[in-house]
Amino acid sequence: MDEKKRMLSGIQPSGDLHLGNYLGAIRNWAERAETFDCYYFMADLHTITVRQTPADLRRRTLEQLAQYIACGLDPEKNTLFVQSHVHQHAELGWVLNCYTMFGELSRMTQFKDKSAKNAENINGGLFTYPALMAADILLYQPDFVPVGEDQKQHVELCRDVANRFNGIYGDVFKVPEPFIPEVGARVMSLGTPENKMSKSDPAGCVFLMDKPEDILRKFKRAVTDCDTERCVRYAPDEKPGVANLMGIYAAVTGMDYAAVEREFEGQGYGAFKPRVGEAVVECLRPIREETTRLLADKGYLESVYRAGAERAGYMAEKTLRKVYKKVGFLAR
Repeated sequence: MDEKKRMLSGIQPSGDLHLGNYLGAIRNWAERAETFDCYYFMADLHTITVRQTPADLRRRTLEQLAQYIACGLDPEKNTLFVQSHVHQHAELGWVLNCYTMFGELSRMTQFKDKSAKNAENINGGLFTYPALMAADILLYQPDFVPVGEDQKQHVELCRDVANRFNGIYGDVFKVPEPFIPEVGARVMSLGTPENKMSKSDPAGCVFLMDKPEDILRKFKRAVTDCDTERCVRYAPDEKPGVANLMGIYAAVTGMDYAAVEREFEGQGYGAFKPRVGEAVVECLRPIREETTRLLADKGYLESVYRAGAERAGYMAEKTLRKVYKKVGFLAR
């Protein structure tokens, strides 16, 4: 029996990683390697529900692996792999398609959002990808799935599918719990703080590889509020822009909101916004520098993703073999 609880998560290499990815997910992953048996992957199978330029997808996948490592994910302590390198994801994804209900898929908010943005390409994969996401998770029998608040729906569907399958065939899948960090769990856009920070909104998004001057410029232009008070106070409903900046500052400095309010007491946004930008620059500087160094060593990165796929494939195959037997497939 494993001594450590298992944790798994992945991010699509459909664009560059940003501050929200780091503070909401990746940084927290790195801190858990001593406590959990961790599996993290580049979710490249999911990216092709939207058309990709092949060369760009390959480049971003490798860059994301380098950034994972630069963010503190030690390949010796974490299993890092590319989703498409472990064929069991696609195979279990098909099986779980057959145990996921049409109505469940119809209710998924991300399908509605992506369909609206890609009206000319509403494909079957876009509709059924939550079944593949369930396969991604259940293959590794994890105890926890670290997700942002907005991803809880996917984990809930995964749990429903796992319970449905277990109800028919017995104890096949471990039913995972969502693991949601409290601080920095949801970083919002600097331009429209009502929306989550997203790579589709470059002006309001801080990327891990942004130059310091670009980061500072984005924070100086960040939306705060238009009231006359103009004080740094944590009030998400009244001052969502200020609350977002406070959340970012608290996450990169380790301070709580009360301490942030005390630090900027009597100072306006003209002092506050640049200070947040400077703190983010210093937080991301070592990540950017280490990513650049790693990308110059393609041989090392290849050795990491090959070893990761081998470890992940071993675990995935055990689960898939059990599933195939349960549904009645003839043994290979």
